[in-house]
Amino acid sequence: MVNKWEQNWLRTRERVKWVELKKADLQTYQDIGFKCGLEVHQQLDTEKKLFCRCPAGIYSDFDNYDAEIVRHMRPTLSELGEYDGTALMEFKTRKKIVYRIKNETACTYEFDDTPPFSINRQALEYGMEIALLLKLNIVGELHVTRKQYLDGSIPTGFQRTTILGIEGEFPISTRTIRVIQFSVEEDSCREVSDHRHTRVYYTDRLGMPLTQTVTYPDMLTPQEAAEACHYIRFVARSSGKVRTGIGAARQDVNVSVTGGTRVEIKGVSHISWIPSLTHNEAFRQRSFLEIKKELQSRSLDKSTWNISHCSLPLNKLQPRPIIDKITKSGWMLIAVNLPGFQNILSFFTQPQRTFADEIADRLKVIACLEKPNMLHSEEFCFSDKDYTDHPQLLSGEEWQLIKGLLQAKQEDAQILFWTPQEDLQTALETIQERAMWAFDGVPNETRKSLPDGTTIFERVLPGADRMYPDTDSKPIPISQEFVEEVLDKMPLYVYERMEQLAAWGVPRDAHTYILRNNLMPDIEHISAEHDIDPKKTALLFAHNIKSLHGDGPLPVKPDKISDLITFVKSRKLTFDIVYEMLPYLADDPKIQFSSVLDLIGYEKHNREDILKEIPLLHKMYQSFKTKSANQPFSECNWIMGQLRKLALGNMPLREVEEKVLAEITKEK
Repeated sequence: MVNKWEQNWLRTRERVKWVELKKADLQTYQDIGFKCGLEVHQQLDTEKKLFCRCPAGIYSDFDNYDAEIVRHMRPTLSELGEYDGTALMEFKTRKKIVYRIKNETACTYEFDDTPPFSINRQALEYGMEIALLLKLNIVGELHVTRKQYLDGSIPTGFQRTTILGIEGEFPISTRTIRVIQFSVEEDSCREVSDHRHTRVYYTDRLGMPLTQTVTYPDMLTPQEAAEACHYIRFVARSSGKVRTGIGAARQDVNVSVTGGTRVEIKGVSHISWIPSLTHNEAFRQRSFLEIKKELQSRSLDKSTWNISHCSLPLNKLQPRPIIDKITKSGWMLIAVNLPGFQNILSFFTQPQRTFADEIADRLKVIACLEKPNMLHSEEFCFSDKDYTDHPQLLSGEEWQLIKGLLQAKQEDAQILFWTPQEDLQTALETIQERAMWAFDGVPNETRKSLPDGTTIFERVLPGADRMYPDTDSKPIPISQEFVEEVLDKMPLYVYERMEQLAAWGVPRDAHTYILRNNLMPDIEHISAEHDIDPKKTALLFAHNIKSLHGDGPLPVKPDKISDLITFVKSRKLTFDIVYEMLPYLADDPKIQFSSVLDLIGYEKHNREDILKEIPLLHKMYQSFKTKSANQPFSECNWIMGQLRKLALGNMPLREVEEKVLAEITKEK
C-alpha cells in the first residue's frame, strides 16, 4: 500500500521527470543541460607550512592541545567598497570561534599577529611540477591574494593564495577537459564541533601548502566528473610530492542545469560519491525550476509577498517531548504563514528530502537552531490515527488552530519552529529569504556532501568580492630557469602511464589502484630488477596487495616486495610462494622471510616426488567420485588441493595443474 509520503514523491518525480542514476544515459543529461566543473585540493608533502616555518603534517588528537583562543569574525570591505554575501551570512550567525592550539604546530603568524614569511620555495617547486603535468601555462610573476573566510576555518579571516598556472588541459575517455587555473594556497583548520553559536577548530592542519586545480564546466555527465577527478588525483600522485591519507585530498564539485545556476558541493571526501551527488543535484535544481513554474502559475506578486507570524502559547498544543523541551529551555514557539505555498513545502527536491528541508537546513546554519528545528503543515498528519502513529507531528486539529491564529487561507502553508528570543529575528529573515528564492528558481549556494548522495545547505556561494591583494607579500618573479629545472625532473604524463598499462595488458580495473598509489615507478623497477613480466608485477599490487587492505595505505612497501622476491630467488623457490607470504608481511612488516616460510609450513620437495603423486590421487578420486557436470575440473580442483602444499615454492602451480589435467583426461 502506497502511503501519502510515497504518493507525493511519485507525483514530484513525474513533474520533474526524475530519472534514476543507474537508468540515466548521455541523452538524459543533454536533455536537462547538465554541466559540471571541479575544484580539486591536494596537500603538498613539504617539511614546513606555506607562509611560516612551523612543521607540516603533524597531527594530534582533538583533545590534545596547549591553549585555546576565542575570536568573533566580522566582514571587511573589498577593494570595490562592497561586502561579500558569504561574509555577511557568516556574520549574521554570531558564532563564537574557538581554536585549540598545539605549540608544536602553530605560531603567531597563523593568528595574524606577525606578517607572513616569504612563500615556501619547496611548495612552489612541488606545485610547479603538478601544474606542468596538467599542461598549464606558468605565470611569469606570482601575486599573493587574500580570500576572505568568515566561517572561522582560518583565524585571520582570510586565506593567502597565489595562482601558479592558467589554461591547461588533460584527457579523459570521452573528451579533453580544460583547466582554468592552478593555485597554491594555505590549508584551513580541522573542525572539531559546531553546535548553536559555538564552533571549535583544531589548528594543526592550518597553513599547510595546498594545491587547487579548477576546471571549466566541461564534464557533461556525472561519470565524466568522477573520471576527471580521478585523473587530477593521479597527476598529483604521480609527482610523488603530495600527502596521502584521510583529509589530504578533497574535492568540490560545481553543478548546473539549463535554467539553473552554479551550485558548489563542498568537501566531497570520496570520488566514488561524485556520480550520485552530481546526479541528485541536477534533478534538485530541476525541482526548484518546477516550483518556480508552479508559483508563477498562482499569480503571486513577489514584490509584495511576505510571511506573517505569531507566537503560539505552549498550552495550545497537546503534551509531547518537544513541548517539554521548549518549556524547560524557555524558548518561544513561533508559527509562520507562507501565503500561496500550499504543496510547496512537501515538494520533493532530493531522495527523502523536500523543500521544507531547505528551510530547516538554513535555520540550522544561519539562525543556529539545531535540528530538528521545525514542523510544517504538509507532513501528512491530518487525522487522529496519523497523529497516534507519529506523535512527534501535530494533529490535524492542532494545525487548524495554528491556521486560525495566523488567519491563513486554504492555499497557504505553515511552519512551526522554536527559538530563543535573541535568534527570532534571524530565523524569520532566513525563512523569508529562502521562500523568496523559490520565486527565482535555483539559489547560488555552497552545499555539504553526504555519503548517501544528498546534500545540505552550508553557506551562500562566495563571490569575487571576497578576493583582494595581500599587501604583506611582494610579487615573486618565476624565472625560465626555475621552470626548466622542474621540467627536467618531471615524470611521464598520466595518459602516457595509462597507455603503458594498456600495452602491458593490465586490465582497466587495475589502473585506478596503480595510479592512485603512484606504483608505476615501482612496477618498472621491480620488473626490470627481477626480470618479471610488468603485467605480473602490476597485478601483484593491484590484486594481491589490494586484497590485503582495500583502499587503505599499502600494507607491504614496494622495497619490501623487491627484497621478498630476491629472497625467493636466492632459495630457488617458485614465484607462487610470494602470494602465500604476503599476508604475513602485511601483518608484521618486520618479520623475517625465513620465519614466514616456517609459518606457512613450507617443505622442500623435488619435482619428481610431486608429479608421481598425481596418478595415485587420480585413482583415489575415482574410487569415491560422484557423477556431476564438468567432472574433470572438479577432480582437478580436488587433486590440486591435495598437492598445493607439496608444490608451493617447489614447482609452478600452473604447471602442476596442466599435468593434473593431462592425467585425468588422457583416458577420455
